[in-house]
Amino acid sequence: MPREPLMGEEQPEAIRFAQVLGLLDADPHGCALATAVRAADGSIADFRLVYLNEAGCAFLQRPAQEMIGRTYRQLWPDTATDGTLPLYQRVVEEKIPAVRTVYHDRPTLTGHFEIRVVPLGDGFVARFVDLSKLTLGSQTEGGARLYDALDAAFDGFAVLQAVRDDTGRITDFRCEYINQIGAKLAGHSVEDRIGRGILEQPSRSAELDLFPQLRHVAETGDSWHQQIAVTGSAQTWESKAVRVDVDIVAVSYRDITEQVDRQRQLEQSAALAQAAVDRTDALQAVTAALAAASSPDEVYLAMGTVVRPTAGGQGLVVLLAEHDRLVLGYHAGYEDHVVRQLRELPMSHPYPATSVALTGQARYVGTPEQFDAAQPDPATAISRGGRSAWAFLPLSTAGQTLGTLVIGYRDAREFDPDERANLMAFARTAAQALHRALLHQAQLSIATDLQRALLPAALPTLDGARHAVRYLPWTQGADVGGDWYDVIQIDDARAAIVIGDVAGHSPRAAAIMGQLRSAVRAYAADGYPPADVIGRANQHLCRYEPNAMATCCYLELHLHNGTATAVLAGHPPPLRYADGHAAPLRVKPGPPLGTRQATYHQQTVTLPAGCCLLLYTDGLIEDRHHTIDRGLTELCQAIESAPTRDPDRLLDHILDAGVGPDPRSDDVAILALTLESHPAAPTP
Repeated sequence: MPREPLMGEEQPEAIRFAQVLGLLDADPHGCALATAVRAADGSIADFRLVYLNEAGCAFLQRPAQEMIGRTYRQLWPDTATDGTLPLYQRVVEEKIPAVRTVYHDRPTLTGHFEIRVVPLGDGFVARFVDLSKLTLGSQTEGGARLYDALDAAFDGFAVLQAVRDDTGRITDFRCEYINQIGAKLAGHSVEDRIGRGILEQPSRSAELDLFPQLRHVAETGDSWHQQIAVTGSAQTWESKAVRVDVDIVAVSYRDITEQVDRQRQLEQSAALAQAAVDRTDALQAVTAALAAASSPDEVYLAMGTVVRPTAGGQGLVVLLAEHDRLVLGYHAGYEDHVVRQLRELPMSHPYPATSVALTGQARYVGTPEQFDAAQPDPATAISRGGRSAWAFLPLSTAGQTLGTLVIGYRDAREFDPDERANLMAFARTAAQALHRALLHQAQLSIATDLQRALLPAALPTLDGARHAVRYLPWTQGADVGGDWYDVIQIDDARAAIVIGDVAGHSPRAAAIMGQLRSAVRAYAADGYPPADVIGRANQHLCRYEPNAMATCCYLELHLHNGTATAVLAGHPPPLRYADGHAAPLRVKPGPPLGTRQATYHQQTVTLPAGCCLLLYTDGLIEDRHHTIDRGLTELCQAIESAPTRDPDRLLDHILDAGVGPDPRSDDVAILALTLESHPAAPTP
């Protein structure tokens, strides 16, 4: 190809270009020279191929005359969209070399190729190397020129010759070539490294202990690639080694400290973000578990099963403040001898939990030494047990400190600000749940006491009959129900058994229940017939509680002749069990109490000796999901399957038989009565 001046340059520049072309002609790898094609505004619109060496023609599988003089868009249309042209434009405009690697898998071209682009005048030189066939050596002029090119490379590069002993074992590698960057990274000059073994003098290469990896590459032909932290510095290298010929290993390495630091920062940021998410998820789990707890025992169970593992602790103790002392409320994961010590502590004790309960300020003890220092007297000190760190957290809510939550850890630790904030959030949530549960328990206790106070403390003993009762409250907070029962001794021959239910769950319902019970007792004691007793009770309710409603079942027993007179006021009928068969008494029902101008009818039924009567409120057999017919059938079957007619044992059997709704949603009152015999009437 004629060597004429290019692009109008004067002869000295042309001579320089001719030398470049001579170098490219001798290069065994593909080389191309292109000049910029500029638009009217001076911007680079394309590149025209002006030179291609023989290796390049072989590489591209096309003769030079078909390509030289044509633009890149004409030769390779996809260069405008695959990023090639923008890369070449930057090289020419910014005068900065660039490297790109491509992989082709075509019938005419297969391999992994590296393309190095170097600015040259108003164009560039591109050198494309088949990386899978790369061999290095200084035997050829092209190889020597290639070493010159490598001297200008961005990364460290070295060619190493294996040194073998008499047995053929590789004992060292002699540096045949190293570029300036590589020598600098290795901490030496090029002169110091060329011709020397890598193990002959102390260097960073030796410190990195690359020798075993290099020997493996030389012996097996396997490539090696790894990131290495440089000993004694904060640097990180990325190093690669490949065998390029027998006993020849090429090593490239670069300083990637900045990239690694950036990646580490990203990972740390991601870890912090994930930790924040984990803390939020943990707090949500704890909140959900504690929100579902309605009693102190359920709160303690949530603390032991959710709070303790979520907080990472191996032991948990709840100490509640009572006057001038701390009392153990709950413990999990603590040894028995430590639990005994924590049963009751005066507020003057140096154990850190006491000061936390007094001040409402958390304390964190990170080592056993700190724990021992807080309790200097071994005779009174609380034992560490198997723990080495502790978080003492105030159980504070609504301006009140209930006590101290203690979380113990097996290993010593530092409580960083994030962990402390998380633990305090756990403690606040636990305190709110515990305060709510304790208040609920107190209200429930008050409600239960009130309800029982309105029911008979004791029932009279009847001649010839045995009876038993059960009352199952279903209360929420301070709500109390209106179910009641009674046994009234009218005279020696008569007794009344009563069961009733005031609508609603409230203190008012309980108060109305108390009024009705007292009214029924008074009217029965005055000797009114059963229908009049219920009628007068209805008038009493309509007069004094006009918006209230109640149901009632009233039976007057005639103990000497085995009969009973029954009245129903909107209440389920009682059951009679005799001769192995249980069935409702056939009694004409009347309207509920609280119905104006209501009329009630009484009906006398026979009670054979040995029969059983069962009176109950509707909560036993029905709710909106459980029909009354189904409940009555289940109740009759339970009575018939009872192994005994003893009233106490009969009631236990019924309650264990799964009768009615489960779970229950109303109070339940049950009264069972068994007639043993018909006592003789007293002699006049």
